[in-house]
This record gives sequence, structure tokens and C-alpha cells, in this order.
Amino acid sequence: MKNTLGDLNNHLFAQLERLGDEDLKGEKLQEEINRAKAISDIATQIIANGSLVLKAKAFMSNALDADAELPKMLEGK
Repeated sequence: MKNTLGDLNNHLFAQLERLGDEDLKGEKLQEEINRAKAISDIATQIIANGSLVLKAKAFMSNALDADAELPKMLEGK
């Protein structure tokens, strides 16, 4: 199974639509809020992971460049 950031986007918008259902009340609404929080937490981790992958690829791409600068966190060490 291959999921994409587009799939994540679709899931997030679908969750938003479920939260916008004015017929949800009481316990059902609370269940949907809890589900939304869980989805949001997972989405945050997926996005953070994607960001890390991009940074690593950029770093590796620059590693072959003799004029590349060290990331600020590594300067002076």
C-alpha cells in the first residue's frame, strides 16, 4: 500500500467535513473530536518525517559541492 501526501490531504479534509456535520451531537461529536485529534497527531508526524527526508536529500545533494556551507547547528564544532 502506497499512500501519498495527496491521500493525507484527502483524509484531513474528509475529517474536517465530518467535524462540520451539524447533526453530530453529544457522545458522537466527542468521538469524532477524539478521532480528529488522533488523525491530526499522525498527520503532524507524517509531515515532520517528510520534512526530515527533504532536508536529508538536500544535505546529500550539497555534500558533493565543495562550496556548500555547514548547517548552522554544525557551525563552530
